[in-house]
Amino acid sequence: MNLRSLIRVVAVGCALLTLFCVASGALPGKEKNEGRLLLGKVLDQQDNPLVDSVVYLTNSRTRAVKTYIVGADGTYRFPALSMSVDYEVYAQYKGHKSETKSVSQFDNRTQVYLDLKVNTR
Repeated sequence: MNLRSLIRVVAVGCALLTLFCVASGALPGKEKNEGRLLLGKVLDQQDNPLVDSVVYLTNSRTRAVKTYIVGADGTYRFPALSMSVDYEVYAQYKGHKSETKSVSQFDNRTQVYLDLKVNTR
C-alpha cells in the first residue's frame, strides 16, 4: 500500500469515527440528552396560585442562581438543567418564603415536578 492509499484509509476511518461520535452523542462536553426540566407551581395554603411570586433555583456546585417570575397560573419552569448537579429551589411572595426543596443528581428523571407552598399569613 502506498502512502496516498494509507492517508485515504486513515481519513475515511476518521470521518466514520467522527460520524459515529456525533450520532451517539459521545463527543466531549456534549450530553446525550438535553438535560432535566424542573417545573411546578407556587401555591398558597389553599392551593391558589400566587401570581408574581419569584422562584429561585441555586446550582449547588457553582452557587449560581436563576430566577423565574410566575404568571397568572402560578407555574414556573427551568429547562435544560444538568443531570450531574444538585439544585435547590424555593419561592418568595411578598416577603414570605416556601420551604427549600432539592433536586438530586442521583434522581434520574428528566422531568421533575415540584409545587412550592408559601404560607402568606
